[in-house]
Amino acid sequence: MNAITDPIAVERAVAEGKVAPTPSDLTITVRDRRFGRDEKPGRWWLANDPVATAWHNALSATFPRGEAFFIEAVKAHRDGVPPKLEAEIRAFVKQEINHTREHIVFNRAASEAGYDIDKIDKRVEEMLALTKDRPVILNLAATMALEHYTAMMAHEFLANPQHFAGAEPETAAMWRWHAIEEIEHKGVAYDTWLHATRGWSRWKRWKVKSLMMVVVTKNFLTHRVQDTLDLLAQDGLTGAKWKWRLAAYLLWKPGVLRRIFPAWVSYFVPGFHPWQHDDRKLINKVDSEFPDARLATA
Repeated sequence: MNAITDPIAVERAVAEGKVAPTPSDLTITVRDRRFGRDEKPGRWWLANDPVATAWHNALSATFPRGEAFFIEAVKAHRDGVPPKLEAEIRAFVKQEINHTREHIVFNRAASEAGYDIDKIDKRVEEMLALTKDRPVILNLAATMALEHYTAMMAHEFLANPQHFAGAEPETAAMWRWHAIEEIEHKGVAYDTWLHATRGWSRWKRWKVKSLMMVVVTKNFLTHRVQDTLDLLAQDGLTGAKWKWRLAAYLLWKPGVLRRIFPAWVSYFVPGFHPWQHDDRKLINKVDSEFPDARLATA
């Protein structure tokens, strides 16, 4: 069955109490894989490029606490969801737990390679502390926005081999494995949101999710860029030259932020749903090349 593409039909499917608009033949597979146990990543594991390495290390440092937050935000709204979505939430939780485990291992290796990532972890902890007293539906809205970011980047990482060209194979395999599962469960938080807000007007639903995406985008970009620059500084790489090199990496080549921009804009279109873009072919292609939890770098 194809994903629902009509924006009005997306809203109507929830309002009428039908199953969520994720493809009915989607299977969320929990791939319990482990990486980096026998061979730890080197200091500049991504093509011997300090900028590319620092960007991904900065992302990884946020995942353990961030993914725990995602799990709790979705679980807080699972009561009464349709059976299919209930099963998808369970699979989502299991996938995120495994991602957390592997990024803890990866982050430990980054620390052993000489990087101090505690500052990043502390910032995430402080940001999440601010969410404790706000309505839980806003935590779900934030999760939904951040899950869109992970899905956008996951698509780009799998579709464009340039991102991990020259990376150490074991570490590249871990990032691709994570990307596969982020694509696979990209609709779970969104479908949970649609269920949780089924009594809202379309205007209220759009307004809250859009404003949250603006806030999330500001924080995500500001903090990840600063985190990356901080890690570069630990290599003694500071000043305008390295800021320009980071900007070129993100916006030009391979240009992950430039490339995901159209998908980011689509989030604001009324009736948006993550599965309007069915990119499962990327999962099938990459997962079929995944013997023994390893992928050759492009």
